[in-house]
Amino acid sequence: MPRPYDLSSMTALVCFEAAARNASFKKAAEEMNVTPAAISHQIKALETDLGCSLFLRRSRGVELTEKGAFLFLAIQRGFETISEAVTQIRDRQETVDVTIRTTTAVSSLWLTPKISAFWKIHPGISVSQIVSDVPGTTGRCDLSVHYGNPQENGVEYRTLFQDRIVALGTPAFAAEHRIHGVEDLINAPLVHMSNEETGWTTWADWFQALGHPLPKGRSFYVNNYMIALQAAQDDVGAVLGWDGLVGSLMREGRLVELVGDSVPSPVPFHLKIHPKATSQARLFADWLVKAA
Repeated sequence: MPRPYDLSSMTALVCFEAAARNASFKKAAEEMNVTPAAISHQIKALETDLGCSLFLRRSRGVELTEKGAFLFLAIQRGFETISEAVTQIRDRQETVDVTIRTTTAVSSLWLTPKISAFWKIHPGISVSQIVSDVPGTTGRCDLSVHYGNPQENGVEYRTLFQDRIVALGTPAFAAEHRIHGVEDLINAPLVHMSNEETGWTTWADWFQALGHPLPKGRSFYVNNYMIALQAAQDDVGAVLGWDGLVGSLMREGRLVELVGDSVPSPVPFHLKIHPKATSQARLFADWLVKAA
């Protein structure tokens, strides 16, 4: 695979810049904490690569050749640009007060609107989301949203909400498949979550909890809940919904409860507060629990 830049060895170029700036291999070696022989070796390798002499070796030091001066000027300009960018990055203060980790579905359907409401009350506190659907993803964060029973390991947590799990679809889907009760869903197309690591209630769990046999209709499997919801909105099949999580879709009429039956969620959505959470993060956590 070709390199994006036509460059010689970066080590050799750095050594050349130091030698050219100091007009001395010895001073360049002292600056870079290497031996003069190492500097000389790198310069020689660079001259071989370029096919020209970059220095005139004198008894009292070295002088740049015309081509050496041309290269030195170009490297200086490049290094100055890089140095300016590095300085700006180092001097730029971090402005994120709260970092919260969650899944794509929770972020899109529930958390992001909550953050917008929080900013209206606390405009001076910035909130950053780390969105990941990969279980066990680690990273620096103050808070994280989870679905399941909190682990009893001394970690602080707050319960957010514990939903009803309902069967959802569009009005057109309900009419097409004549859905009036749970028994009508048994042979209807259903959208299934294939990611078992989420621990979410499945259609089999849902039907069993309501005392009905396993579904027999066409199945559509996805491993992302947002895709599952979109498939239901496109009339691919019915989907299970956590009413506290997908309430916005239900209020907008994009999905409706297909039947009157539902089952309680076996576990809650909860907020984990990490030991090193900032004071702003704890303020946001308190507000989020009340808003939930």
